[in-house]
Amino acid sequence: MFNDGREWYWLNEPQHTFKDGYLKLTCETETDFWQRTHYGFRRDNGHALLTKVKEDFSLTVRCSFLGKFPYDQAGVMVRIDEENWIKSSLEWENSEYSRLGSVVTNLGYSDWATRDVPSTIEVVWYRVQSKGPDIYIETSFDGEKWEQLRVIHLHAYKGEVAIGLYACSPHTGGCEVTFSNLVIGPSEWN
Repeated sequence: MFNDGREWYWLNEPQHTFKDGYLKLTCETETDFWQRTHYGFRRDNGHALLTKVKEDFSLTVRCSFLGKFPYDQAGVMVRIDEENWIKSSLEWENSEYSRLGSVVTNLGYSDWATRDVPSTIEVVWYRVQSKGPDIYIETSFDGEKWEQLRVIHLHAYKGEVAIGLYACSPHTGGCEVTFSNLVIGPSEWN
């Protein structure tokens, strides 16, 4: 993991360790990715480990985390810049339910699409594939049975994006996340 010949870089590097194919990180306090819509605030200080791609891609990863406080979240990111990006994650709300979903930020405005899932779910697999500016996100709870989550268009796409993993803790911090089974290859989205 992360020794695939690609150049990886941190956006807002957290405390973390790499060991035996696992990336473990701890979110800092008041970290998030969000732009303007509804809440009015702008945040671009969440943690993301990214690599740039010019070709159509497929990224698959297993993400394990147990949220502690509302809005703790972890998953995958596709990013052009602070005003044009996608994040897909499991977001902890309370002891009863969490939200599995995505945020798409086009031209500086974020949206939010989710579905409620039990908070007992601590592991989600993500698969993100591209065709130029169009992105297809799938999720799985076992890494075998996949369900479509969303199809997205990135308006500011100019032939290159950064892809990778992200996590944040908009309020209290301390959320611990583990990523494993990362595979990046050519897109198979038909």
